[in-house]
Amino acid sequence: MTATSLTSTQGAGRAGDKVFSGATLAAGCLILAVLFGVALFLVVQAIPALTAPADKIQGGQGFFAYIWPIVIGTLIAAAIALVIATPVAIGVALFISHFAPRRLASGLGYVVDLLAAIPSVVYGAWGAAFLAKEIAPAYGWLATNMGWLPIFQGPASTTGKTILTAGIVLAVMVLPIITSLSREIFLQTPKLHEEAALALGATRWEMIKMAVLPFARPGIISAIMLGLGRALGETMAVALVLSSGALTASLIQSGNQTIAAEIALNFPEASGLKVSTLIAAGLVLFVITLAVNMIARWVITRHKEFSGAN
Repeated sequence: MTATSLTSTQGAGRAGDKVFSGATLAAGCLILAVLFGVALFLVVQAIPALTAPADKIQGGQGFFAYIWPIVIGTLIAAAIALVIATPVAIGVALFISHFAPRRLASGLGYVVDLLAAIPSVVYGAWGAAFLAKEIAPAYGWLATNMGWLPIFQGPASTTGKTILTAGIVLAVMVLPIITSLSREIFLQTPKLHEEAALALGATRWEMIKMAVLPFARPGIISAIMLGLGRALGETMAVALVLSSGALTASLIQSGNQTIAAEIALNFPEASGLKVSTLIAAGLVLFVITLAVNMIARWVITRHKEFSGAN
């Protein structure tokens, strides 16, 4: 290669780097601009509801009295989903990455990824038409035998459309997300770390506990927070499964509501101040989601040494 052609190639490479750098910078700025635009829209549209007299808001006690029970319901449903889905997802991810034969692992991975592509309305229809009916007798048993606990206090719903059923449906929905991300992080564990642990006499479980899980911890947290974001914002599945009502501590009674379902069920017929109220509820959900992501980022930053976050 002559000096002229080498110089020409280097010049083209530098030009390509500049174009690529400018494109990525523009994409990053566009994301920030869209986020700012959404936040600005929510704030402007929510001001009438935030400043309206208390008796004009649904319930007659002001916006915060209206939104507080719905926020609690949203957090309860998301918490139920994570409590159920997280251990199952991590177990499935570990089985696929470290225990299953290669052919079986690839097939299971494909099936798990396929679950994430199912529309939420299908999950909601399954929960309303099948799961709620099948699980209703179990709610009756819980009310009879464990009703001394506030979360299982009766009378149990005969339809099965409760916040617990909604949480189970959400758990099924977030399961493939947490599983897929955790599996990819587990597969990135340095082989030297795994082989060193096994060479020192560790069993396979001890190797996973000492080498794989510490390495994957920030990645697992990221996967859980991504699943939490899906659970917080899910609309149709919750709207179909949950028989909404007043806030209650019992998970097996009819009642409770989530922000996303509240907006979906009421927005088509809303007008005037009601629209502003629902948009203000969306602003609250936006703030909750933003706070969750900021906390997740802080946790990952604190534990990123010797981890999949490097």
